[in-house]
Amino acid sequence: QVQLVESGGGLVQPGGSLRLSCAASGSIFSINRMGWYRQAPGKQRELVGARTYGGSTNYADSVKGRFTISRDNAKNTVYLQMNNLKPEDTAVYYCNAFIMDQVRISREYWGRGTQVTVSS
Repeated sequence: QVQLVESGGGLVQPGGSLRLSCAASGSIFSINRMGWYRQAPGKQRELVGARTYGGSTNYADSVKGRFTISRDNAKNTVYLQMNNLKPEDTAVYYCNAFIMDQVRISREYWGRGTQVTVSS
């Protein structure tokens, strides 16, 4: 069984920073892509950014230059460093990963989400 557990959300003022973490655990053989999505009230879930095992990254246009995704492959952990946060970044942030388990079955997994609120 595989789990993704996020941490690091909270309340921050506009212009501030937060770092989210997501650790994958369980019966893991390999992890391809790990990344982050977010969902604001009344809106669809959208991709924030993702990083492959090899280091390729992609970001939503709205966060380019402000957010950075990094990974520690040895710890099966992905991070989202968010700088210069804006009120429109307020959302529940979900960790996402494509994981092959020990019986070589690949699935997409989601974390339970962590709230990020940007407000003065």
